[in-house]
Amino acid sequence: MTSRELPIGRRVARLRTRRRMTQQMLADRLGKSKSWVDKVERGVRALDRYTVIEELAAALRVDPVTLLGRDALPSPAARAAAQGIDGVRAALDRYDTAVSGPQARQAAPPVGELDQRVRHAWLTYQHADYPQLLRMLPELLGDTQHAHAAHAANTGDGAAELLVQAYRITSSVLVKLGAGDLGWLAADRAMSVAAGDPLLAAAAAVPLGQALRALHRPRPALAVTIAAAHRIAPEARRDGPSPSLALHGTLLIQAALAAAGAGDERGAEELVDHAARIADETGETGEAAEEHDRHWTGFGPTAVRMARVAAAVELGNGGEAVLLHERVVGADHWRRLPAEHRAAYLLDASRGHLRAGDPLAAGRALVDADRTAPAEVRLRPVARTLLTDLTRREPVPADVARLAAALGLG
Repeated sequence: MTSRELPIGRRVARLRTRRRMTQQMLADRLGKSKSWVDKVERGVRALDRYTVIEELAAALRVDPVTLLGRDALPSPAARAAAQGIDGVRAALDRYDTAVSGPQARQAAPPVGELDQRVRHAWLTYQHADYPQLLRMLPELLGDTQHAHAAHAANTGDGAAELLVQAYRITSSVLVKLGAGDLGWLAADRAMSVAAGDPLLAAAAAVPLGQALRALHRPRPALAVTIAAAHRIAPEARRDGPSPSLALHGTLLIQAALAAAGAGDERGAEELVDHAARIADETGETGEAAEEHDRHWTGFGPTAVRMARVAAAVELGNGGEAVLLHERVVGADHWRRLPAEHRAAYLLDASRGHLRAGDPLAAGRALVDADRTAPAEVRLRPVARTLLTDLTRREPVPADVARLAAALGLG
């Protein structure tokens, strides 16, 4: 019997053993009794609530879909994405691009050309064309690494910033597609390149915080984002509405989500409120990314409202998340957000509806996300987990059933 065919309780037991955890250790992490864990593993107690499956998955450091065991044969798009991730992994494994001197200068494309390619990669990410982005990234990483090595003596030509941005894009897409460890590596590389430059380090801290949260490490994520926000706070305040101020607000949002992941409701609320005050100054930076959002944050009042929903979901406050959700989609700026941003948010909204006990609304949000940016649903493990959970509930709406069938989950 394969791991996918095992009952969910047996999968829990197998994963717990691999983590070298006793039933008591797992129970302590969950705030449950050892008897509860034992009954789950023996199949005496059913796991039919998505929130409980999420908590178990976090305790076992796996994606919830691994517990559900319904991740059928991958679609062609999913297989292509997996191959793309392998290509990015190979690019990150290479260290020969660290050479300097004449050899590096010969291998490096002009910085102006790289700037256009990095900009194109960001736009590809915002359109949620992840297979295309994964095809672009290995060469982009190599070329930006060569440029950084070739121009190491000239810190003002932008080569370091381009490499940091390339690593940021890489980390962000890897985290989305479930390769959290690899995303952490890319973000850590960005931090290394940015050493000594507080603004670059702050930009690199954004994906680092995201990667740590994806790996169920909210407290380190909180520490790194708060520290980065504090380091640039004086400059952001001095500059007034500027890219650095938007970056400061983005770091506060990431810190708030980390606090929510750690169960700190008061801390999350204070951090989002602080970000909201900054958003009142910056406005919607995403409307003119090149001038006002140099760090590609997408920060603004709408992003803050979306963060309130995501934090409420993390804290288990489904009813609050649903109420806040109406303010997000009713905002004038909502339709002007990049497809990736809207679809990713709709996954949070779907989780909020589930936590509020409304699977029909959760299904509608998931289908809306698929219409907005199909790759966000069809390639992300969190979306497949949500969809798997929805197909376990009766009745299953026709559009949800069609989506599940398209992903091989029907």
